[in-house]
Order: sequence, then C-alpha cells, then structure tokens
Amino acid sequence: MSQRSGQEDPERYLFVDRAVVYNPAAQADWTAKRLVWIPSERHGFEAASIREERGDEVVVELAENGKKAVVNKDDIQKMNPPKFSKVEDMAELTCLNEASVLHNLKDRYYSGLIYTYSGLFCVVINPYKNLPIYSDNIIEMYRGKKRHEMPPHIYAISESAYRCMLQDREDQSILCTGESGAGKTENTKKVIQYLAHVASSHKGRKDHNIPGELERQLLQANPILESFGNAKTVKNDNSSRFGKFIRINFDVTGYIVGANIETYLLEKSRAIRQAKDERTFHVFYQLLAGAGEHLKSDLLLEGFNNYRFLSNGNIPIPGQQDKDNFQETMEAMHIMSFAHEEILAMLKVVSSVLQFGNIIFKKERNTDQASMPDNTAAQKLCHLLGMNVMEFTRAILSPRIKVGRDYVQKAQTKEQADFAVEALAKATYERLFRWLVHRINKALDRTKRQGASFIGILDIAGFEIFQLNSFEQLCINYTNEKLQQLFNHTMFILEQEEYQREGIEWSFIDFGLDLQPCIDLIERPANPPGVLALLDEECWFPKATDKTFVDKLIQEQGTHTKFQKPRQLKDKADFCIIHYAGRVDYKADEWLMKNMDPLNDNVATLLHQSTDKFVAELWKDVDRIVGLDQVAGMNETAFGATYKTKKGMFRTVGQLYKESLTKLMATLRNTNPNFVRCIIPNHEKRAGKLEPHLVLDQLRCNGVLEGIRICRQGFPNRIVFQEFRQRYEILTPNAIPKGFMDGKQACERMIQALELDPNLFRIGQSKIFFRTGVLAHLEEERDLKITDIIIYFQSVCRGYLARKAFAKKQQQLSALKVLQRNCAAYLKLRHWQWWRLFTKVKPLLQVTRQEEEMQAKDEELIKVKERQLKVENELVEMERKHQQLLEEKNILAEQLHAETELFAEAEEMRVRLLSRKQELEEILHDLESRVEEEEERNQSLQNEKKKMQSHIQDLEEQLDEEEAARQKLQLDKVTAEAKIKKMEEDILLLEDQNSKFLKEKKLLEDRIGEMTTQLTEEEEKAKNLGKVKNKQEMMMVDLEERLKKEEKTRQELEKAKRKLDAETTDLQDQIVELQAQIEELKIQLTKKEEELQAALARSDEETVQKNNALKQVRELQAHLAELQEDLESEKMCRTKAEKLKRDLSEELEALKTELEDTLDTTAAQQELRSKREQEVAELKKAIDEETKNHEAQIQEMRQRHGTALEELSEQLEQAKRFKANLEKNKQSLESDNKEMACEVKSLQQAKTESEHKRKKLEAQLQEFMARATEVERTKGELSERSHKLQTELDNVSALLEESEKKGVKMAKEVDKLNSKLQDLEELRQEETRQKLNLSGQIRQLEVDKNTLLEQQEEDEEARRNLEKQLQTVQAQLFETKKKLEEDVGAMEGLEEVKRKLQKDMELTSQRLEEKTMAMDKMDKTKNRLQQELDDLMVDLDHQRQIVSNLEKKQKKFDQLLAEEKTISARYAEERDRAEAEAREKETKALSMARALEEALEAKEELERFNKQLRAEMEDLMSSKDDVGKNVHELEKSKRTLEQQVEEMRTQLEELEDELQATEDAKLRLEVNMQAMKAQFDRDLQARDEQGEEKKRALVKQVREMEAELEDERKQRTLSVAAKKKLEMDLSELEGQIEAANKGRDEAIKQLRKLQAQMKDYQRELEEARASRDEIFTQSKENEKKLKSLEAEILQLQEDHAASERARRHAEQERDELADEISNSASGKSSLLEEKRRLEARIAQLEEELEEEQGNMELLNDRFRKTNMQVDSLNAELAGERNTAQKSENARQQMERQNKDLKAKLAELEGTVKSKFKASITALEAKILQLEEQLEQEAKERAAANKIVRRTEKKLKEVMMQVEDERRHADQYKEQMEKANSRMKQLKRQLEEAEEEATRANASRRKLQRELDDATEASEGLTREVSSLKNRLRRGGPVSSFSSSRSGRRNLNLDGASIDMSDDDADSRAGDFNETQTPNAE
Repeated sequence: MSQRSGQEDPERYLFVDRAVVYNPAAQADWTAKRLVWIPSERHGFEAASIREERGDEVVVELAENGKKAVVNKDDIQKMNPPKFSKVEDMAELTCLNEASVLHNLKDRYYSGLIYTYSGLFCVVINPYKNLPIYSDNIIEMYRGKKRHEMPPHIYAISESAYRCMLQDREDQSILCTGESGAGKTENTKKVIQYLAHVASSHKGRKDHNIPGELERQLLQANPILESFGNAKTVKNDNSSRFGKFIRINFDVTGYIVGANIETYLLEKSRAIRQAKDERTFHVFYQLLAGAGEHLKSDLLLEGFNNYRFLSNGNIPIPGQQDKDNFQETMEAMHIMSFAHEEILAMLKVVSSVLQFGNIIFKKERNTDQASMPDNTAAQKLCHLLGMNVMEFTRAILSPRIKVGRDYVQKAQTKEQADFAVEALAKATYERLFRWLVHRINKALDRTKRQGASFIGILDIAGFEIFQLNSFEQLCINYTNEKLQQLFNHTMFILEQEEYQREGIEWSFIDFGLDLQPCIDLIERPANPPGVLALLDEECWFPKATDKTFVDKLIQEQGTHTKFQKPRQLKDKADFCIIHYAGRVDYKADEWLMKNMDPLNDNVATLLHQSTDKFVAELWKDVDRIVGLDQVAGMNETAFGATYKTKKGMFRTVGQLYKESLTKLMATLRNTNPNFVRCIIPNHEKRAGKLEPHLVLDQLRCNGVLEGIRICRQGFPNRIVFQEFRQRYEILTPNAIPKGFMDGKQACERMIQALELDPNLFRIGQSKIFFRTGVLAHLEEERDLKITDIIIYFQSVCRGYLARKAFAKKQQQLSALKVLQRNCAAYLKLRHWQWWRLFTKVKPLLQVTRQEEEMQAKDEELIKVKERQLKVENELVEMERKHQQLLEEKNILAEQLHAETELFAEAEEMRVRLLSRKQELEEILHDLESRVEEEEERNQSLQNEKKKMQSHIQDLEEQLDEEEAARQKLQLDKVTAEAKIKKMEEDILLLEDQNSKFLKEKKLLEDRIGEMTTQLTEEEEKAKNLGKVKNKQEMMMVDLEERLKKEEKTRQELEKAKRKLDAETTDLQDQIVELQAQIEELKIQLTKKEEELQAALARSDEETVQKNNALKQVRELQAHLAELQEDLESEKMCRTKAEKLKRDLSEELEALKTELEDTLDTTAAQQELRSKREQEVAELKKAIDEETKNHEAQIQEMRQRHGTALEELSEQLEQAKRFKANLEKNKQSLESDNKEMACEVKSLQQAKTESEHKRKKLEAQLQEFMARATEVERTKGELSERSHKLQTELDNVSALLEESEKKGVKMAKEVDKLNSKLQDLEELRQEETRQKLNLSGQIRQLEVDKNTLLEQQEEDEEARRNLEKQLQTVQAQLFETKKKLEEDVGAMEGLEEVKRKLQKDMELTSQRLEEKTMAMDKMDKTKNRLQQELDDLMVDLDHQRQIVSNLEKKQKKFDQLLAEEKTISARYAEERDRAEAEAREKETKALSMARALEEALEAKEELERFNKQLRAEMEDLMSSKDDVGKNVHELEKSKRTLEQQVEEMRTQLEELEDELQATEDAKLRLEVNMQAMKAQFDRDLQARDEQGEEKKRALVKQVREMEAELEDERKQRTLSVAAKKKLEMDLSELEGQIEAANKGRDEAIKQLRKLQAQMKDYQRELEEARASRDEIFTQSKENEKKLKSLEAEILQLQEDHAASERARRHAEQERDELADEISNSASGKSSLLEEKRRLEARIAQLEEELEEEQGNMELLNDRFRKTNMQVDSLNAELAGERNTAQKSENARQQMERQNKDLKAKLAELEGTVKSKFKASITALEAKILQLEEQLEQEAKERAAANKIVRRTEKKLKEVMMQVEDERRHADQYKEQMEKANSRMKQLKRQLEEAEEEATRANASRRKLQRELDDATEASEGLTREVSSLKNRLRRGGPVSSFSSSRSGRRNLNLDGASIDMSDDDADSRAGDFNETQTPNAE
C-alpha cells in the first residue's frame, strides 16, 4: 500500500464507473430472476434465482452454472438492486446482510477500490501491490473537502478528523485495527503523512512540500520504531509486534506543535526464539548486516549463524536490504537528534541481548547443579554491559536468596539458569524499547508550544482466534472488546441522535451494554472476580499452579453466560470465552509466569550497579522486580511455584496492562473516534485474490458485521421527502391531490396508500426512514408499475396508428370511386356537341357568379354578427372582472391595514423582547463571572490541598529524621550510662578491697554524683536543643518556601502588570477591528446558540429516556428475581413434601409388614413396643434438634435483618443530614442570588448612564476617525504629486510656521499628557482618562481644522495657479461622476441581474427537461427489453397481491396475538395469585390429611391389636385349665396393656399434633425466610445500584472538573503568550508613537493643501448632484421601470434599516467591551493592593526570620559551650577508666547492666513507635477530614453548576422566543412586501384593462358605422338586382341589354368599391380581434 511513482491514472482506483452500475439490463435481469444469495462452501455466497417454494425449503437455480439446488428458507439472504452495486457506504444498502457486504467489498476490490465505508467504519483491504493514490496531488485533492464529497480514502478520514478538531475544538482519534499483514501500520503512516503535509508549522518556506523540523522528526520516528519493534512473520514481512497510540498535538491555528507515542504489549519473547520461517526484530539483522568493521569490533559482533537467539539464521526479506535499512535507521536517529553516545550504547545493549543466548550451561555429573564450562560469551556480555564476570557467573549459578532474615547461596539447575538468562535477555530488550520510546517522545515534545487539541492514531492488533490462545491473545481480545464497545456506543448514539433530531419515536438502546458481560468476565475485580483478578490472586498464593488457577476460574465463573468449560476431557483448551466475534479457546500454560514475569534479582542489581551509565539507567527500577528470594514454597521445578511480593513493590503484567488500557479508553472516550478496519484478502500475499471465508471471519472479528447487526435494529435506509415523492409517486397515483402540498404530508399520504407496516418506516422532519429491505421491495413494485404503464401506452399508440391507417385507406377507396365515376361521365360527354357548347357558354354567364358573390356576402355578414356578439360578451365579462378586481382591491386594502397594525404590535413586542434579552444577557454575564469566581476558589482549594499534601510529606520526612536522631542520642546515652555504672562498680570494689582509700572514694562518689547530674542536665539540654533546632529548621524550610512563592507571585504580578499595560494600548487598536468582527461573531453566535439549544434539548431528552429505561430495566430485573425465587422456593417445597410423603409411605409399609410378621408371639410384641418407644424417643430428639436449629437460624436471620435495617436507617439518617445541608446551602445560594440580582440592577443603572456618556464621546471619535481615514486616503494619492508642488508651496510657508508653532504647543501638551499617563499607570485607571484626553485632542484638532479651513479660503487665489496640475484630480472627479452614474445605473443593474437569474432559471428548466427526455429515452429502452417479460410480470403481480393480502392478514393476526398476549399476561398474574393461595391451602390440607391418615392408621392398628389379644385370650381360656388360676393375673395384665395402649394412643396423638404444628411452623418459617431473603437481596441490589449511580455521577463530575481544569490551564498558557506578545507590541508602539509625532507634523502641513482640494471636490460634487438631478428627471419618463424598482428600493431600505440596527447592536457590544475593559482596570487596581499587602507581609516575615536567626546564633553558642563542658568531662572519665580497668568483676556487672538497659531500650522504642503511630493516625484523620471538606465543596460547586445550567436553559428558552418573534416579524415583512407588489400589479392590470376597454369601444363604434354603410350598400344592390331580373324577364332590346351590361359594369364597379370597403372592414375587424386576443390571454 505504499506510494507509486508510475504514470497510472489514480482516479481508476478511487472513483466508480457509474455507467456500469446504472445498467438497465442488469436491473431488468434482477427483477426478472428474483435473485438471492445462498451459502456456498467455495465462494462464501452465490447468486441464485428462486424457482419453487416447498414449505420451509426453496428450489433455487444457480446463476453461474444453472444447476438446481434445494436450500432452507432461513439460509437465503436477499440481494440488493443493481443500483446499489459498488456502493461507497455499505450502510446505504437496502438489504444489510453478510452476503451483500461481502459481494460489495469483492466487487470494489476487483475493480481496484480498496477503501469502502461501512457507516462509521472505513474498511481497507490490502491490495498487495503499489497503488498511485498516495501522492501529494491526491493529498491536495482531499484537502479541505468533506467526507461525502470525495470517494472513500484514508485521507478523507484524516481530513474529517482534522477539520472536526479545528471547527469543534474537540480531540480526535483514528483507530486502526486488523490482523497481522492487513495494512494497519501502512495506513497509520499515511495518516501521519497527510497530517504532516496539511498541518505543517514550517511557515517560512518557499516550497510548501518541504516539511518543518518537527514534521520531519514525526515522520522519521516511524523507521526507528519499526526497526526495534517490527519483525517478519509468516503473514507479514513487516509486522508490528506491539501496539501504539500516536498522539499528535496541534495549536489553535491547526499547526503541529508536538507528538507523543505510547506502546502496548511488546512481544519480547520474539527476542529469544522464533517460529519457522520467521525472524526476530529487524534491528538485530540490520546491525549484523550494516555495521562496519570498527563498529563490529567495538560491539563484539559475529556471524548470523553464531547466535542461538537467531533461531532460523539470516532470512532475507524480498525487496529489502538490511544494510540499507540500517543506514536509514541511523539517519532517522540523527534527525531525531540522538547523540552518538546514545546510539552506541543502544547498539551495545542490542549486541548484549544476542550474547545472552550464547551462554551455555551444563549439568554436573553427580548433582543437578548447573555449571558454565566456557565463559567467553559471559565475558563478552559483561564487557558490553559493564559488569564483573565473576560476580555475574556467581549470580547466575549460585544466587543469594533470602531465607528468613539470613541470605543463603542456592545452586541453580540447568533449566533454572537457562530460564534466568532468557528472562534477563527479554527484560533488557523490553527496557531498551521503553527507553527508546521515551527518548523519541522527548525529541517530539515541544513544551514552549503547548497544544490546544490533538489527534490520536491507534495502531493495535485486531481480534485473534487461533486453535489455542494464550495470555497475549486474551489481552488483545480484551482490548478489542473495549474498542468494539466504544464503537457500538458512539455509532448508535450518532444514529439515535439523528432519530431524535428528526423527531422519530425511538426508545434509546445502549448497544455497548451487549459487550459488558464479556468485559466483566475478564476485568471484574470481585463478586465474583474476573479472569485477570483471579490470575493476580493466584500469583499471591504459594504452591499455586496454572491448574489451580483454571480450577478456581471454573469454580467462580462456571455459571457465567459468556464462559464455557471444555466439552470433553480430551480437549486441549482449559476454558472458553464467548466474545462478540465468536467462541475462543484458551490454554492456560505458564500464565502465572507470564503474569509475574520473574527475574534473577542478583544479576539485576549488578546491572543497576553497572559502570555503563546507560545500562544502569535502564535498570534503575530494580526494587520493583520479582526476585528469586521472593519465591514461596519452591518445588523441585522452578516453574511450578509462584512468587511473593515485597509489600506491594511490584505489579503484575495484567494489572499494568489493565491500567494502561483504562487510560487509553478514557482518552478515547474524551475524543471523537474514527474507525479504520484493515482486512487481509489472502494468506498467499497475492494481488487481486480474495478468499471469501477469510474476509468474512475478519469482518466478524473487526466488528463490521456487529455494526451491521446494530444497523438492522434501527432504520438504516433514509431518503429525502422530495426524492421519495419523485421516485415512488407512480405507485400511488391518486393519493396526492393536485396543487401544492408539503413534502411531509405528501409522503404520509403515499405511505397510507402503500399500506406499509408502521414498524417498517418512520417519518422525520426532513427524511423518511426505512428498515432494511423495504426500499428494495418498493423498487420492485415501481419496476412492475412502470412496465404496466409502458405496455398500456404502447397498446394505445398501436391502436391509434392502426385506426389512422384504416381511415386513410377508406378515404382512398371513396376517392377512387369518385374518380372512376367522373372519368366515365367525361368519356360519355366529351364528343356530345351540346356539352361542348355548355362548356364554352358557361364562363360567359355572370348570373351564376352574382349568386355566388351574394352567398359569400351573406356568409361574411353572418361572421361579422357573430364577432359583434363575441365582442359584446367579452365587454360584459371585462366589466364583471373590473368589479371583482375593485372588490379584491378593497379587501386587500383592509388586509393591509390590519397587517400594518399587526406589524406595529410585532415591532413593539420585538422592542420589549430586545430589552428583555439585554437584561438576560447582563444576568448571564454576572452568572458567568460568578462561575469563574467559583472555579478560582476551587482551584485555590486544590492548590491548598496540594500544599497540605506536600506539608504532610515534609512532616513525615522530618519524623524519620527525628527518629534517626533520637536513636543516635539514645545510643550515646546508653554508652554514657554504661560508663558511669562501670565507674560506680569499680568504686564499690575499691571500697571493699582498700579501706585506706575511703576518703578518696567519698570524694570520687561526690564527684561522680555531680557528673551524673550534669550529664543528665546536659542530655536534657541537648534534647531540647535538638527539638528547637528541628523546629527552627522546619520553620526555615517553610519560610524559604513562602519566600520563593512570594517572589514568584511578585514576578507574576510584575509580568501581569507589564502585560496589562500592553493590553491597554492594544485594546484601543483592537476596538476598531472588533467592530468589524462583532457582526461576524453575532452570526456565529446565533448559529452556535441554536446548535447549543438543540444539543441541550437532545441531551435532556436522552437523559430522561435513559433514566426511564434504566428504571424499567431495574424494576423488571427485580420482578424477575422475585418470580425466580418464588419458583425455586415452591419447587423446593414440593420436592420436600414429595420426599416426606415417600419416606412416610415407605415407613408405613415397613411397619405394616413388621407388624404382620411379628404378631405371632408376645415377646416379639414387647420388642416391637420397645423399638417403637426408641423410635418415638429418637423422633422426639430429632424434632427437638430441628426446632433448636431452626430457632438458631431464625435468630441469625433476625440478627442479620436487624443489622441490615440498622445500616439502612443509618444511611437514611445520613442522607437526611446531607439533604438538610444541601437545603441550607441552597438557601444561602438563593440569598446570595438575590443580593447579586440587586447589585446587578444597580450596576445596570450605572452602566446605562456611563454608556450614554461614552456613546456621545464615541460618536465624536468616529467622526474624527472617518475624517482621518479620508485624509489618509487622499494623502496616499497625493504623495506622488507633493514633490512637484513643493516649488509652489513658498506662499504657504508663513502658514506652515504658524502650524509648526502649534505643533510645538501640541508636543508640549503631549508631554504633559504622557506625564499624566504615567501617573495614571500607577493608579491603574488609564483608559477613562485617555478617552477624556482623546476627546480634548479631538476638539483641539477640530478647532485647528476650522482655522486651517479659514486659511485655505484666504489662499484660494494662490491655488488657482495650480489648476493645470490639478487636471488629474478633475479626471478623478470625472471618475466619481461615473461612479454616481453607476450608482444611478445600479438600479438598472439589479434589473439585469434579475433577468440573468430568470435566464438561468430557464436554462436550468431546459436542462431539467433534457434530463427528463433522457430519462424517458432510458425508460423506453427499458420497456422494450421488458416487453418479453410482460406475462411473467403479470403473474408476479398476482402473487405479490396475494402476498400483500397475506401480510395484511398476518398484521391483523399479530395485533390479535398482541391483545391475546396482554390478556394472557393478566390471566397469568391472576393464575399465579390463585396458585399461591392454592399452594398455601394445599400445604395446610396436606398436613391435615397426613395427620388424619396417621391417626386412622394408628387407630386401625390398635383395633387389630385388640382383636388379636382378645382372640389369644379366648384361645388361652379354652385350651388350658390351669389358666383359670391366672385369669386374674391375665385380666390385670390386660388392663395394664389397655392402659398402656391408651397412653400410647394419647402420646401418638400428641406427637402427631406436635409434628403437624412443627411442620406448619416450618413451612411458614421457610416461606418467611424466602420472602425475607428475597427482600434482603432486593434491598442489597438497590443499594448497590444506588452506590454505582452515585459513583458514576461522581466520576462524571471529576471528569468534568478535570476537563475544566485543563481548559483553564490552556487558557492561562494562551494568556501568558498573549501577554508576552503585548509587551513586545508595547515597545514597538512606543517607537511608533514617536514616529507618529513626527508624521503628525508633516500631516498638518499636508492638511492645509488637502482642505483646499476638498473645496474643489465639493464644487465638483455639487455639479455631479446637478447632473444626477437631470438624470432623475430623465428617469421619471420610464414609469413602469420606476414602479418595479420602487419595490426593490423598499427592500433595500429595509435592509439598510436592518444594517443600521446591526450597527447599533455592534456599537452596544463595543460599549460593553469598553465597560469590561474598565472593569479589568479596576481589577488591576485590586491586584496592586493585594501586591502591596503581600509585600508588607513579606517584610514582616523577613523581620521574623532575622529574629529567628539571632535566636539560632545564641542557641548555637550555648550548644558550643555545652560541648566544651562535655569534652572536659569526657577527659576526666577517661582518667577514671584507666584506674577501673584492673577489675574484671566490674566488667561482668556492667555486662549484666547492659542487658537490662537493652531490654529497657526495646521498651522505650516500642513506646516511641506507638506514640509516632498515634501521631500518624491523627494526621491521617486530619487528611480524611480535609478530603471530606473538599468533597463537600465539590458537591456545593456541582449544585451551583446545576443552578447555572438551569438559568442557561431559561436563557436559551427566552432566546428561542426572541428568535421566533424575529421570524414572525420577518414573515410579516415578507407578507407586506408581497401584498404591496400584488397591489402594484393589480393597479397596472387595471390601467391596462381600462386602456384596452377604451380601444375596444372605439373599434366597436367604427365597426357599427361601417356596418351601417354596408347595409345601405347592400340594400341598393338588392334593388338593382331585382330591377335587372325584371328587365331580363321582359326580354328588352339590345340597347337596353347593352345599357344593362353597362349598368352591370357600373354595378360591378360599385361592387368592387363595396368589396374594397368590405375588405377594409375585414382588416379592421381582424385588427380588433388581434387586439382582443392578447387581452383575453
């Protein structure tokens, strides 16, 4: 995917050939064959046409080979119409499914189009060849273009991200994911290349293609990272073996100001071993191939095959040379400003990593101990890394391990030594890579130019599913889950925002929650812990293995929905996780080791102590590694055990990765993400080949199909109303009435007519939305309709042509018959003499002609009469129309009057709203200032918190120091006391031995006593001095810190002072510029306010919807949980009851059998009795135990419930307290608000007064500025002429001298003003006085100007000599005249513009007509092709009608189903209730039935027993005689037995009652227990949810606070930069002021000349005005043009009025800005006062410091004296010691005393530690209190922010109202203008109608006259004709005949004259008709 230098056309690889796409033949083929997609093993999906449907199966014919196949209906996927072929955005596809997506990508890929959009995604398929679409020309093509304007490209994504960043000021991110070899890194390079080209900050260059230094470094960072982090794999020759996030920072103007790179998951194991046909990192091969001889000798390099870590030797990469790449890497490092020493040190480390692999260990013969027979590799390694060889070998072979408190050297086995060496090699390379990234970031960091926003580019591995996946794949898949969740969230939030914008009914769905269970399974910390948490937990346990981790994971997460155990024992996988992309099997081999990453800490310390500084820096964090001495319970193999940690010193790989991922996700959530999904087409690296299954898997893994799944949930197809109506109105011909109708209403009617399911569409504000597949269905119906229409049209045309041909043939037949008849008659008559005579005589006869003429005249008369009738009718109609127009005119006048009144009311309303708006804006400004103050307070509190934390740290350090000092003092004390006691014992011994020295002994004792007292005193003094010294040192440190802070603040204040001085001067210049900018800002403000209001409304609606949905979800979940618990409890009760029933029945049967067996003998009966008694006793015991256990359980539950209730009550009380505090805060805030409102009102009054004054001053200022600008203009024009005019300026020298004197005076006044300005700078009130000074100067200048004008009038005579030279000026005047004429002609120009617009409209209409013609032609061709398929289409219509009917029935059935479901739900609820009641009753009935059955059974058994006894008694009585003696005994025994039986019965009954009672109680308790448990669980869940919601809210607040803090920091930095610029500008302005003073003198000289010229200009202007008046008099002649122009003039006047209003508004805003400037001046004065206070405070502190220093000096003197005394005492003690050394007994006693003192010391240390612990706890409590206070303040601030938001909402509502009123006013204006124009048109029409009426009357009169003449002439003619007829009948003489002939001739002549008059009449009548026809038209 790299750039190509060939001459291929790049557009072929970007643009689609639309002619191929819009092929009508393909459309016809698609509609005819009913094409669909069916699954295929080879192609993924194949095209096929449906032939037959058989229930759930469909018979299909393949399009490729025509074979038939039977497919299940569910496996078929719809095909899109051909118009969607090669579509650029797949979200536009009407049928969104896997087959359509794959087909679209395949078609585009085979056409050379590798980029395709899929909603938010940009899908890229690797072309495996160079394409010419990455050149600078292509970059310029995409630069500044929107995404939809250009074809898909990575440049379009980069451009949209860049533009969004600049416009919205929002950080952007581009996320590139995909498999290895898919092109992620290349696309990342292209993004960086584009941004470096577009946003280059190298301004001073001539050629724009040469990037700046920073851009070069940014581009050169990639080769370095690639050489150290990329490697060759089977899939990819340049595969990135790490993830990276490149963050490019931009300033406010959009230039690159810096960059930062973060890396993730470097595959460091590749440094030690590689798979077959793969390489390690490129840098190893580049170094070995590209290093020179000198470098090789320095780095001890060898050949490729000599290194064990290069598993496959030297594998070359096709098309690349490692030697050249090495040189490129070195050049890149030099560009990145790497030092030569740094590069050499890095290469040494790279060489050392290779040397690690060459160290060989061997196992000794008798033991498992490892040994190093050859240490040459170790020597090389130690030389490179700066270590001692002996120490290194010792550390590797027998490292020191801590066992208890002692260190022991433990011999290592060969496996352990190999593992240690490999681990060290991996760790060294990883640390080198980390250092390299840090160094690149340091080079790319530009602290001077801080970035306003950034674009982040994430290049990370995509989702990976191998056969067996390890820990690295889990981390990558976890990352992709999070990224997919982010995509789902952002994508559907955008989609649903559009739904809300269009006003569609839509319940918000958070599709990010779909992935949350899987993410929780991996990252959840507890309850139950996730995979990473369990892995970390296992790392803490000794003797833990990977197996124990897997067992624990299955135990904890076995029931999770996204977790699966291995299905069979033979499976190699340990567990499975169901990700969004599919099921992934994980093998947990060495996961604990990978998570712990242990190292040999002995070697690590050696590396830390290395002589090479670079290596020591790499290993500076030795304390945080997992060492060998931390191994707990090591087994025989070193890999089975895990490791302990040193008090949290290290963190696991999983924890670090999780933290970095959370940081990354936090940054990505705060950005606007852009997604790029890279896809690998095949594993063979072949261009133009695409494997469908491979691509489908990647689409699934990359989340493209997941995005399509989300699209299916919504309405992915959308179409504008106009387009929908234009395209599909043919389907609903009579639905829309004639005339104009709104697009939305028309679409609604069309949808009703189409009878679509309401679930399939939604109608928005500007678009109509459809579900997938609906548009395809409508396209099919449209094609069918068009075919029907074309068929009908063709049939009508054929019928018409056939009828025409038939009629023509009939006419030909009749004509032939006439011809034949005439020919036959002619043949008969041609030789007949009479016929010949007739033919000769007939032309001579005139009678026949006269009759014909008479007939013609009659016809003409009839026509004239008809015309007259028509004219009369038209006159009547015109009169009627005239009356109607008059009525309409009156009505319009009334409407006009009403509308003017309404307009006046609207104007009043607008004025009120404007005033209200101003008041609200002022309130808003006040609130904003209050918010800023609150933010400043918050920042100060945070600063104080930081200070407190630093203070606490200082205290802790001081505590440590004090502990060390105290220990030293105690040791000194112990030694001193030991010495004293030795001396005392020596003295005692001497007393016993030597009686002679009693006196000396007494003296010595006295001296020793004095010495001890002195010693104790001195020790106490020393302690006190030490404490004082520590306190003084602390005070000194604090004072020094305060001093530094005060100095910093002083410097900052001075800087601020300078900057503010500069700002004051700049602000005056900026005010003029701001006036121009204010108008633009207003427009932007209105737009932004509208957008803000819309966004706020959307956000509010979304939050409300979200909260409602969450509440519903919680309620439903709770309800579900309750129902499940009830179900489970009922099931348990049933099972228990059934079990009891079975047990009892079994016992009953056993008892029955036993009774039947054992009734034979009395002994057996007695045994049975004893057994029963025992069983009864056991039952009693069991019941008692059960009752006791039950009671204990109840008590425990009660206690738990009680504790839970107490906790809840405490929480409630806390919440109440918190609420009370909030209410108090609210009340205080409300009171503050009221006070602030009062202050605001007073300030507003003062502000209005000051504004009036300021406006007056500014009006004067503006006039002067306008004059000054005119003067400057003329000065520029006359500067060339000034040289010529200097010779003639001698006459004006006197005037110049006077002006120079005035200039001197002015300079003096300027000096005075400067002194005044300096005074005012001290008081910080420059601006107001400067304004006054300026106004004074303006007045003085006006006075000077007046005097100069007078002088110019005097010098007019002298200037007349210069008229020749001023001819050029006259030419300019002529030009001004032309301009005036052009101004007059501008009105005509406007008309011409109008005409042009009309012409353009006509042209566009013509083009539209041409396009419609072309479309008609296309339709015709299409219809021709479809003529053959007419019959089939008719069948299709019938089938579709049937289908639509079935669908309607199905809809009705669905509605019925829904109603039945609701009814069934009600019934289910009632049934549940009834079942619950029935269960309770059943339990009672069962218990009662059991008791009854048992009682009856006992009764029956006793009766049987009685019967048996009686029978036995009778047998005994009858059988034996001797028994009679014992009758009494038997009767007694019988009675006793009966009594026992009765007692047993009573006992049994009592037991049964007790059993029943206990069972009832047990059942009740179980029910209550379950209910209590359910309620408790619900309460717990509710509490957890509340806690989580609070936590989320707090996290959101914290994020908002952080964002605000960052904004403030950015603003501060910007303000600091602006202040520096202003200071520089100040110095420049001072120089400019001096130059301006000089220029002013020259300007005064030229002013006089210019004023003289101004008079001439005024004269010429008067002449121009006269000429303009003449032009206006001429223009009055053209009234029609004036009338049309008047309307336009009115419009222009209104625009002028609007512009004047805008100007006034701008002036008001300028006034507000000036007020703000004055406020800032007052703020400056307050800052000065604070500065003075601080300076006074600093002086006090300095005095205190001096006093403390004096005290310290005194104390030091005292301390020296005590030291001298101590020294003297020590000398005396030394003398005594010499005498005491003789006695050994004394030494023994001293040793005993020493032991006692040690014990005392230990006790003292314990007491001191406890005291220090107490103090530390107290400090921690204080810290906690402070944090609580901070949290309270944060809460208060949040409440204040809420109040501010509410006010903002209210403000926005008011603004919306104001805008509505404005719109209404504009509408009224437009209506007024339309009414005026309508009135004028009506007037014109009336005038034209009146003129035409007068013309018609005149012509009518003429016609009447001519008609009278014609009637008279016709009467005369009739008379003559009748006389002639009479004469002919009489048969008079020839003379009379001749006379009659002559008379006839006369008559003919008369007739001719009459004919002429008739012709004239006809012509006049024709003229009249012609005049009438346009009127009629």
